[in-house]
Amino acid sequence: MIRFFDGGMGSMLNLSAGELPEQLNITEPERVFAVHKAYCEAGAEFITANTFGANSLKYDNVSEIVKAGVALAGKAGKLVALDIGPTGKLLKPMGDLDFERAVSLFSEVVIAGKDGSDVVLIETMSDTYELKAAVLAAKENCDLPIISSMIFDENGRLLTGADVKTASAMLEGLGVDCIGFNCGLGPKQMIGLVKELRECTSLPIIVMPNAGLPESVNGKTVYNVSPKEFAEDMAEIAKLGVSVLGGCCGTTPEHIKSMISLCKGIEDNVPEKKNATVVTSYSCSVELGGKPVIIGERINPTGKKLFKEALRNNDMDYAVKEGLAQQEKGAHILDVNVGLPEIDEVEILSQTVYNLQSVLPLPLQLDSSDPQALEKAMRLYNGKAMINSVNGKKSSMEQIFPLVKKYGGVLVCLCLDESGIPETAQGRINIAKKIISAAKKYGIDKKDLVIDALTMTISTNKDNAKETLKAVNYIRNELGVATVLGVSNISFGLPKRDAVNTAFFTLALANGLSAGIINPLSEPMMNAYYSFNALNGYDDNCTDYINSVMDTQPHQAEKTSYDLKTAIIKGMKEDAGACAKKLLKEHKALDVINEYIIPALDTVGDGFEKNKLFLPQLLMSADSAKEAFDVIKGHLLLSGEDKKSENKIIIATVEGDIHDIGKNIVKVLLSNYGFDVIDLGKDVKCEKVLEEAVRQNVSLVALSALMTTTVPNMERTIELIHRNTNAKVLVGGAVLTKSYADMIGADYYAKDAMESVRIAKEFFGGKE
Repeated sequence: MIRFFDGGMGSMLNLSAGELPEQLNITEPERVFAVHKAYCEAGAEFITANTFGANSLKYDNVSEIVKAGVALAGKAGKLVALDIGPTGKLLKPMGDLDFERAVSLFSEVVIAGKDGSDVVLIETMSDTYELKAAVLAAKENCDLPIISSMIFDENGRLLTGADVKTASAMLEGLGVDCIGFNCGLGPKQMIGLVKELRECTSLPIIVMPNAGLPESVNGKTVYNVSPKEFAEDMAEIAKLGVSVLGGCCGTTPEHIKSMISLCKGIEDNVPEKKNATVVTSYSCSVELGGKPVIIGERINPTGKKLFKEALRNNDMDYAVKEGLAQQEKGAHILDVNVGLPEIDEVEILSQTVYNLQSVLPLPLQLDSSDPQALEKAMRLYNGKAMINSVNGKKSSMEQIFPLVKKYGGVLVCLCLDESGIPETAQGRINIAKKIISAAKKYGIDKKDLVIDALTMTISTNKDNAKETLKAVNYIRNELGVATVLGVSNISFGLPKRDAVNTAFFTLALANGLSAGIINPLSEPMMNAYYSFNALNGYDDNCTDYINSVMDTQPHQAEKTSYDLKTAIIKGMKEDAGACAKKLLKEHKALDVINEYIIPALDTVGDGFEKNKLFLPQLLMSADSAKEAFDVIKGHLLLSGEDKKSENKIIIATVEGDIHDIGKNIVKVLLSNYGFDVIDLGKDVKCEKVLEEAVRQNVSLVALSALMTTTVPNMERTIELIHRNTNAKVLVGGAVLTKSYADMIGADYYAKDAMESVRIAKEFFGGKE
């Protein structure tokens, strides 16, 4: 049967300006308990502890607050969910919060609250990286079941870009027990997300919507979905096949009571087991087993003098440019190997992965024979990585399987063991079976394995290719496991290797090769790939093939030199700075800004608004633009031409709201478009915003609110600004809508950061 959670806490507490809900566990416990009791009486089976925002970034007494919150929830006599919400910060490289610091913050909450709790509820997460930090904190500090609930926008994306399939694959890999959605949307808007999630997950699903969309009535925030309508929508969701239902912002005991009344007779329907082999980054996923996949092999020091030198000098630029070049040529996954005897592989592999994920959205294959290097990189990786590799040796399996079980991943399994590499296909198949069986004992399903039957050069044995292809065919078609090969080994020791590689690659694809580790910059290899796809029905209207043969420009990463616009678009900071210096020798500073920097930012912004690029790329491009701007500012300072922009904008998170993710993103983008941004910070009193607007003679004020309980303070700030100045007010935040912004008197509403830029450009453009 379906299990039932409670509803909103913050909206039920009726907080005054400046009140922090979690602190009430200590100062006014009876007020918190009254809410818990009301939900118990409404029929909720799980009571969520009032610990959502408890972390050391906001409180000095986290442990005390969490213990008190769990005790109050337990006093209600129902099952207790230890509630963990986001920190309110973006993690590096997009923000300033270190990953391990995030793990530590969440661990403190888990340690304090695990006794007396029945489940850990990680909710309202909009970033896969922060979500991973929270899940690891829970796994490493308790044995409680983990429920992971995310906040998706109307386009079905997390803030940092992941779609439902990408996020669910990562979470299944991490071993959570139940996944789903809460906040941000009403129940009607979540129906499509639930359908999508059922198509890709094997886990039980939880759904906890808001009571519709917020509105302002007489200075108070109310929601537009009644208990009756909420219950009817939730019954429709329940029939889709979910395991847990509850409510989020705006839901009351009446909403929960009505929902339970309509849904309690509907059978729990856990999604059927899926067998998809999925690798992910933070924003996209790649499935192995259908259309063949290209794994780019070029981030590897073997035979690359420049890359070896870059690794010795801890210069990550080479690897990033190689990644970009391979992405442009059609790679789906990038192999990352930094194995050099004279470097610290444990540190360098993690640094390389970090730098690649700072710029590129492609999933990565972490390639190392050092288990320590693999573990550190797997821990820091943002997504569900491909792991290369394990083999049939007992020692290898004992070292690698526990890592995959803990961190998740798709594991490359090499068909060799203590006796070496078998010459025959049957010998390799036997090892594959042994690895599959052993993995199962660790709780790793064969869908998360990819078998490498191993490519041996034909220059030493004429049957090597045939035996490898036999093994690939059997493993894929009889064992039902995805396959991978390092293709170019087939031609080692032979002249004109591309010809042999291309022929073997084509044969391997025809025999069931799921993924080829190849050089995407090799025109013959990619021609073979696109031709195979067209011939085998993987390329509608031969579109990919036609596009590929039209793009035949050679590309060597070591020769790459970006112009300023391209460097900004691709997020290459060092190149952006260098290009700006070069341009300033022949161009005026204003021309460099208007002809290179702004068009580049516009290109990225357009991609962001069309869902072709996501927040990480947007911020890395902004970072690169800042590098160029800093060079220009330095130039103007030396020449005595430095002038502050007259287009000043005040930006602040309103009183009572301590979240500054959205504000900081908007600040970065506005600054890089040349606006003079005056950041007043978070939890800013209405009077302070007015005081600064008057003192600095500002004509545009931007306000952010991420909590429904603080929107009335936004309304008061707007009223003060309008009554005492001629300034206009732009508002944004997760809890706002256009109609809600109109109701509270805002002049402009921005649905995202790029919309803020567009509004500011139009506003100041119109004033000139």
